[in-house]
Amino acid sequence: MKKEKKATFVFLAVIFLFCICSCATRAKEERLYVYLADGARFVLLPTAAIEKPMDMAQFISASFMDQSHFFQAWVRANETAMDITLFNELGAAMGDLSYRDGIISFYSRVLPRSLRPEYIVADFQLCFYDTALLRRSLEEAGLSLAVQGNTRRIYNRRDLIIEIERAPGKVNFINHLRGYTYTLEGDFE
Repeated sequence: MKKEKKATFVFLAVIFLFCICSCATRAKEERLYVYLADGARFVLLPTAAIEKPMDMAQFISASFMDQSHFFQAWVRANETAMDITLFNELGAAMGDLSYRDGIISFYSRVLPRSLRPEYIVADFQLCFYDTALLRRSLEEAGLSLAVQGNTRRIYNRRDLIIEIERAPGKVNFINHLRGYTYTLEGDFE
């Protein structure tokens, strides 16, 4: 009887240790990331890294492969969460994105399922998050960030891959590597 209790205890202890170790490993794997360039894995920053909280309407014009798209959005982003609701030109809801506590939820009936919301969050962070924290995360991905005035440039070695120009009321984002651009208009002051 004692041997059975001892064997059961050892078995349960091994299972317990296995669970603890596997949970610790899994937590590292669940950090959200995107590839900004081949092999350049940019880990998304926490919402606390935002430069300045915003709660505003934005007009978005985007171009990809000679196609233009126009959206309106309501963006609420602060130290605890980022929520974006997209609308078409008639005001009909097109999708909702939420990012908080390292978790993204995205729902849309009209946007393609292939659209990975992590890339939307990454682009938003590149535009509006703290430059020192961005620089560190980009360097960990093997990329570099150059800031000159209101312009942010992201390089993969010497190649310019992303360029962001911020002006009062407007942000221009150009992804040279992936071939898309968009302009955000809003009260960014």
